[in-house]
Amino acid sequence: MVRQEPDTQGFTTRVAVCCDTVLPQVGADTAAAVRQVRHRLDAPVCLAVAGRLNAGKSTLVNALVGRRVAPTAPVECTRLVTRYRYGTTDRVEVVDRAGARTAVPVDDDTLVPQRVPVPWAQVAYLDVTVTSDRLRQVTVVDTPGLASTDRAVSDTARRWLHGAVDADSAAAVDAADAVLHVLTQAVRADDVAALAAAGDPLTAVGILSKIDTLVGAGEDPWPVAQALAGQQARLLAHVVADVVPAVGLLAETTRTGGLTAADVAALRALATLPAGQRLLLTASTDWFTGRDAPVPADVRHRLLRLLDLHGVGLAVTWLAADPDVDSATLIERLAWASGLRQVEHRVDEVVRQRADVIKAGRAVEALQQLAGRATDPTDRAVLTDAVEELLAEPRQHRLRLVQAARQVTTGRVGLPERMRRELTRLATSTDARWILDTGDVDTGDVDTDGLAAAAVAAAGRWRSFAVGAATPAQARVAHLTHRGFHLLAQQVRAGAGGT
Repeated sequence: MVRQEPDTQGFTTRVAVCCDTVLPQVGADTAAAVRQVRHRLDAPVCLAVAGRLNAGKSTLVNALVGRRVAPTAPVECTRLVTRYRYGTTDRVEVVDRAGARTAVPVDDDTLVPQRVPVPWAQVAYLDVTVTSDRLRQVTVVDTPGLASTDRAVSDTARRWLHGAVDADSAAAVDAADAVLHVLTQAVRADDVAALAAAGDPLTAVGILSKIDTLVGAGEDPWPVAQALAGQQARLLAHVVADVVPAVGLLAETTRTGGLTAADVAALRALATLPAGQRLLLTASTDWFTGRDAPVPADVRHRLLRLLDLHGVGLAVTWLAADPDVDSATLIERLAWASGLRQVEHRVDEVVRQRADVIKAGRAVEALQQLAGRATDPTDRAVLTDAVEELLAEPRQHRLRLVQAARQVTTGRVGLPERMRRELTRLATSTDARWILDTGDVDTGDVDTDGLAAAAVAAAGRWRSFAVGAATPAQARVAHLTHRGFHLLAQQVRAGAGGT
């Protein structure tokens, strides 16, 4: 997977200036809504973790945060939307539907307590600050199961993802900048409906969790998991950017420091058994906990809670092959086997690298919606003129492209798959070589003339499509894309592309 360069053009900065410009010119109600849009531009990327009940959402949240902050057992707080953001101290507050905040003691095991002093039906969300550097640039939101048998719980998750925890925020922008949707082996109607309603295909990633359950004990799950993830990615192409497999429990344990020196010592002891005994011991959980072994049964139960049978089998096999491997190396190998690195890499590509232009594009859409709803003609004119002036700037054309790409990826405007991928690259990247798919993105050489010619050729293809067999909706998208490739050619010639 090609790693894109971060966007340095400052789209959110320019949209923030636009907001600041219109604020003194509009009425109080419109100004309040514009301030909410402005506030979201300065906030860290908000990454919501969604999915079906018991799909492994909280486990993934803990792995992403780097600490066991979310309860993974079915307790009251798993029924509540929980926002994890960076703070200088660990703190948990209950925010009710009226906006009132109540501080609650943190839990000794997981940061979030199992119970809260406010009836859960009255809770809007839990606001949790965590002293984790991983949250400096991203806020992680854990949501209840979207397919919960408790309709109120499921509706709470949907309201958050729709941006409707309260009416004001719903009128401004969606609650989440990006969504990680945790999937099980079968994609169900609830998954598709939730992603279609809440996710942006440009910044939504499916996580195929618990892949160790796809195969029998001792078997390698990755060939099966990668094939299944590919099938799901094709099935969900209009609602997610990709589907990435992972072993959630391994990711959580290795990232949060859950595996202690005593746990590694127990694994070493199991690794000293003859190969036949090791194979029998790791053939099933009942045999692992019930058969005679040089490790007490309660310790083996703990190892299962931390690694499950798949992780235990991997660790014991590696230690048997190399008894001198140190604990840090063993944990690093288990972390790699969890797939978390691949998940983080894909999230980095899809979310963080696109955050500036995606957040700016959503803010522009929010301002356009405010203009459309404004009852005061002056407010409507001020907002409309400000947005049009912003989008008229050549380098802000990518904001129009983001809007067009969202229409295409959601299926509202149909395009051939090749054109859909090309538009998505153009809308979400500044790397001309990656956009034009030249195949030389990892080399230091830049063929400026060749890149410019390729951009012009792409512009010509899109113009031909626009004036040919395209529908009116397709033609509008094609004309925007045609101009985008011409601007890319100009940037390449000026030395702004291919870096």
